[in-house]
Amino acid sequence: MRFKSYYWSVVLVGLVLGVMLSVQFRITRDVQHNKAIQRAQELADQVEQMKKEHEVLQAQLLRMRGQLEGLSNESLSPQIKEEMELATIFAGLTKLTGSGVEVTLRDSNASQKFIDNPNAYLVHDEDILKVVNELKAAGAEAVAINGQRVIAATEISCNGPAIRINKKALAPPFVITAIGSPETMESALKMRGGVIDYLQFFGIQVSVKKLEQLTIPAYSGSIKSDYIIEADIDTEFNALNQS
Repeated sequence: MRFKSYYWSVVLVGLVLGVMLSVQFRITRDVQHNKAIQRAQELADQVEQMKKEHEVLQAQLLRMRGQLEGLSNESLSPQIKEEMELATIFAGLTKLTGSGVEVTLRDSNASQKFIDNPNAYLVHDEDILKVVNELKAAGAEAVAINGQRVIAATEISCNGPAIRINKKALAPPFVITAIGSPETMESALKMRGGVIDYLQFFGIQVSVKKLEQLTIPAYSGSIKSDYIIEADIDTEFNALNQS
């Protein structure tokens, strides 16, 4: 009799423990599921917030451009108007057309199983920088990379398998367009021991085309400064006189 009572007690305890473990498992699973949903919602909220901030910055940029155009239409001297137009052009805020060159960079097509360091045969940020600097040294007046206008604040840096330009991740092939003298820029790129020779040494595929007409878009990103402060003209003038 005692054995039966003990037996049923053990069975009852086992059933209770089984139910408790089952309930605990379900609660844990639901908590983890809810955490995943909550995390996904947080990420979605962050993306939405970034979209709103981007829209605000775009609106500010458009408003500033409108103010600039309004100032240029006021009764300013022709010289000041011309200087403002040139400043807008060289700041990258205007779409431009003209003659120039189109340089295309592609990764090497060499078989990677015969290469000790495959990364050496890929287009890197420094390769693009070399081409852009050579074009500028040869008189390029405007440059774009895969449709991204290069301005003073443009960054060209590695971003995993892509290259980050104007806060956008771009993948090869990289098409660099530049407005300027086609002959001068082509000669600078193709000179012996120059940029193209260096890139082709690693198997990078490079093509250069001279174009009578090409279009370079305006910079479309936000323009924001946290540290630049306009210098006082009188202070700067006095400093120049003292030097």
